[in-house]
Amino acid sequence: MIGPVFALAGFVWGVLVARRRGGKRLDCLQYGVGYGIAFGLVGVLIGIALARFLVPHG
Repeated sequence: MIGPVFALAGFVWGVLVARRRGGKRLDCLQYGVGYGIAFGLVGVLIGIALARFLVPHG
């Protein structure tokens, strides 16, 4: 569940970055989607790592 949370945070971050750089609506959407995908992927990898190292296997 950490992946979608990171993806949403990445989307918001991307939109804010595009606005700060003076982008129009489609620029904000493109940045948001790009950052959302990148952050979501990192979130999935963190979730896998946490499940691998914190959950006892036996």
